[in-house]
Amino acid sequence: MERNFSFDDAKNLIHRHKRLQARLIDFMNADKRYMDMVSDISGRYITTEVLKELRNISVEELNRDKLGIRVKSLRQNGFSTYEDIFAASVYQLSAIKGISDDGANTIKNMVRDTYSAVKKSTKLKLSFDNRTKETTRLVTAVSQYLRARQVADLSTKLYDVSSMYISNAINDVEPATTVFKWLFSSKDKKNKAVNSYNYLQQKLNDSYGNEVNRLGEEYRNLDYYSENDVWADFQKDPIKYINTIEQIVPGLLGNDDSVYGLPEDLAREVQDECFFPDGLLCSLRRYQEWGVKYILHQGRVLLGDEMGLGKTIQAIAAMVSLRNTGATHFVVLCPASVIINWCREIGKFSKLRAIKVHGSSRLSALDEWIRMGGVAVTTYETTAYFKLPDDFKFSMLVVDEAHYIKNPDANRSINTRAICAHAQRLLFMTGTALENNVDEMVNLIDILRPDIAKQISRMKMLSSAPQFREKVATVYYRRKREDVLTELPELLENEEWCQLCAEEEQAYEEAVLSRNYNAARRVSWNVSDLKNSCKANRMLEIIEEAKSEDRKIIVFSFYLDTIKKISDLLGEQCMEPINGSISPSKRQEIIDKFDKAPAGQVLAAQIIAGGTGLNIQSASVVILCEPQLKPSIENQAISRAYRMGQARNVIVYRLLCDNTIDEKITDLLSEKQAVFDAFADKSVAAENVEIDTTSLSDIIQEEIDRIKNKAENIVDDKEITLK
Repeated sequence: MERNFSFDDAKNLIHRHKRLQARLIDFMNADKRYMDMVSDISGRYITTEVLKELRNISVEELNRDKLGIRVKSLRQNGFSTYEDIFAASVYQLSAIKGISDDGANTIKNMVRDTYSAVKKSTKLKLSFDNRTKETTRLVTAVSQYLRARQVADLSTKLYDVSSMYISNAINDVEPATTVFKWLFSSKDKKNKAVNSYNYLQQKLNDSYGNEVNRLGEEYRNLDYYSENDVWADFQKDPIKYINTIEQIVPGLLGNDDSVYGLPEDLAREVQDECFFPDGLLCSLRRYQEWGVKYILHQGRVLLGDEMGLGKTIQAIAAMVSLRNTGATHFVVLCPASVIINWCREIGKFSKLRAIKVHGSSRLSALDEWIRMGGVAVTTYETTAYFKLPDDFKFSMLVVDEAHYIKNPDANRSINTRAICAHAQRLLFMTGTALENNVDEMVNLIDILRPDIAKQISRMKMLSSAPQFREKVATVYYRRKREDVLTELPELLENEEWCQLCAEEEQAYEEAVLSRNYNAARRVSWNVSDLKNSCKANRMLEIIEEAKSEDRKIIVFSFYLDTIKKISDLLGEQCMEPINGSISPSKRQEIIDKFDKAPAGQVLAAQIIAGGTGLNIQSASVVILCEPQLKPSIENQAISRAYRMGQARNVIVYRLLCDNTIDEKITDLLSEKQAVFDAFADKSVAAENVEIDTTSLSDIIQEEIDRIKNKAENIVDDKEITLK
């Protein structure tokens, strides 16, 4: 074969390819520099925060235990805070008159101990609304690391695919690099050299060469960034940033419990469980992946994670992993109000196929699922029609809001048990704390693990004891928000007290004196024109402020007519209201439109209808029109926005009227909550704290007495004036 290139051409071609290979190797290590940068900036962030705390501790604290330290001398020499002492050397301290070498060492050690203690408790809080120089540097470094990792991954794949062929071709071209090598090469080697030269020339101009150049461009651009773009990306996908920080700097975000409360032996087994996420279209936080491994390892479990921690996504991830190991059929059983949500979440976060088995087409849908596989999503009401062949088995049944079947004699419980008999694995889920409702817990666990249910039924009085918790850990697993969701932006709760005008006061007093509880609870909203409503006016101010901060708003009320009035007042700024009469599909449609709506848009919802089962993270301001008689209802409503995936801090405004039933309900609930908090799990306490009919009647009577007393005082004042 004729050589149509010069020896210098061959040398230059080899040189160019070796340079490309060297560049690829550099690109493959691109992420390491930025990983070190994230770690370094994190360390500096913690140091800065700790020093801020030390700045607030005066040197007088050194003598708290009356050690006789000459703090006056320290202050006279410019050491007024722990921060000053921390920055000083022992030599500088011992040079102060009245402080010996031993004394200087003692002082220095005390401050070091304080530094260590503060450092241990100092954690990172990331929020789009609380940007500082330090957090901006960190988020930027994470962004650079993520982009660098993408470059590194693509470079590694390209290198693995091409390097062997290119290296062999370079070796084969070598005889064509000098006259002497060429003269003393065989005909076969010369042919190889020509073919390899043509191959290498082609690689420069095809996808290989273009891809190396493209990766080089991305590599060069890693150090160029816009802070606004970085924060915008964080706001779009905060979980990606949090996972990365947690991976590079474990514990920085506050969760040092790597086994999330499981007994040691069980934790080791769960840790070794394999999870196959291929086909899962979202990122899991570490605690969520741990939950998936627990589900897969244990097989029949009750996942009791607090609301907002992502039980749904853990269930979907478990099904995805099972699908990757050969499973074909799954069932999700849920309340009718969230069936649309389940179908959408499965499609959004996985490649699994959801089939809705509900309504008039339920039987044909069930038949299709049996034949084709996928995830059958059905409701408690449909369980009576969910009949399977006796010998039919499927991989896993997910029972959402499992407390719906806590009564073993209810029809839906009996029907659910029948479906369970066909499932190889069971996953029950509830956000309701069951620790203080052991009978309900036992009833649910009896379906999952009758052997465990039998054992713990004899230990009911020890439900808070370590032995009980260890026994149920094999089947019941509950994590609370403060234990694991450290990346959630802070929740800010405000009580907005409003002053009644004359028209509002008259309407309110008439409602109270006629003992119309519901009319009294609608204080300020029951005036003929909301322009005269102090709560409505405050609401408008909050909405306007929220709009100026590029936020969206959810407004909750217990009362339909209040929601209707708010909707009419806001006009096009308010979405179609959500209430109990809205179908699940329509409800989801409204929320989808709200998600796409601009800042300042308002979603008004009846708190019972819109406060459960739906994810509305696009809103970051929550307005509660009146205090609820049960705090758990408010907590559920707030959790629609304050949950996994929320990138902004969530601000809650409770609209309250001074000297009304609002004040008394709020005070009474606070008293009840304090009593429960003294001895109970707070999430359990919230379920048990409420104002019953008797308490509400007492409140109304107190208000009647107050109003009558006020009227008598007015009469007395008039008589005095006339005299």
